[in-house]
Amino acid sequence: MRKAELKRKTNEVDITGSFNIDGAGKAKITTGFEPLNHLLTLFAFHGLFDLELNAQGDLQHHIIEDIGIAIGKAFKEALGQKEGINRYGNFTVAMDKVAVEVALDISGRPSLHREVLTIEEAYASQVLEEGRFDDTSFTFRHAEEFLETFLQHAGISLIYIVKAGRGDLHHLLEALFKAFGKALDQATQIDPRRKGVPSTKGIID
Repeated sequence: MRKAELKRKTNEVDITGSFNIDGAGKAKITTGFEPLNHLLTLFAFHGLFDLELNAQGDLQHHIIEDIGIAIGKAFKEALGQKEGINRYGNFTVAMDKVAVEVALDISGRPSLHREVLTIEEAYASQVLEEGRFDDTSFTFRHAEEFLETFLQHAGISLIYIVKAGRGDLHHLLEALFKAFGKALDQATQIDPRRKGVPSTKGIID
């Protein structure tokens, strides 16, 4: 079973839990921010990962950033030497009036890139730059901040595309985290035909 403990304690945060790649989609998450609890639950459920997380800290920025660090490190540890994995994943999720596609590579070279394909640029800009998750203080930037730190410490490059729609930020982020979970599930599955690491270099950092 590919599983690792989450543990990160600094002067600003205290984070504990576990991450199981070969799980059943079970989540027990407490971050202090209901939108993030919800999004991580969707990620785990649709990725069929088991995620336990308890996070406490001082500032919202510190907690969100360090949760990304802790989960990213645990994911990388759980994945081990990456032998036999598919490595790549791609999935599109439609939610209400928005569709988001995620493509990722467990490459050891972390990056995050966003594209917005919509003729309603003013609307997209308003949702992404100004929108809030329902009536909370959680914004699109907070979600990207989590993704950036997760990818950095997990060693994943990810591109996501907001492909269409007029959905609110709530549905856009739900689509993004569901697609992220599904794509990462694809990438971590074992291909029995693959012998060794899925790279012609023979190694993925």
